[in-house]
Amino acid sequence: MPERRFKGNSTVPAIVKRTISTDDAPAAVGAYSQATTDGSLLFTAGQLPLTTDGELLDDEPVDVQASQCLANVESILAAEGLGMDDVLKVTVFLDDVDDFAEMNDTYAGFFDDEPPARSAVEVGAVPKGAAVEIEAIAAVE
Repeated sequence: MPERRFKGNSTVPAIVKRTISTDDAPAAVGAYSQATTDGSLLFTAGQLPLTTDGELLDDEPVDVQASQCLANVESILAAEGLGMDDVLKVTVFLDDVDDFAEMNDTYAGFFDDEPPARSAVEVGAVPKGAAVEIEAIAAVE
């Protein structure tokens, strides 16, 4: 692995960023990647309730939308040989915090008895008019 030099001639391994892309999750629709990793952590982009065919499930109830978002996260992780049990932190963006309980019931089904840390926040709007967007950080090593 390449090294970086610091003051005093000390060296540490250089951080190498790699982007991740899989056909098993919706393609990025802007200037971002589905996910990136430095080899120890993987960061997904926020996942909307989009199918791999690009169909936006914005007219579906929030539990269906959350399920699609989490399935997208799961597919991105799988592309790197990871699973939901490798997730350290999840952030859930809701356009209406009153949908929290419905989202949470679906969310719980994606994690075992040791779920990751999570934040859930109400935002002014979720992109494309969806009710929910979900992003995750996972351990690679």
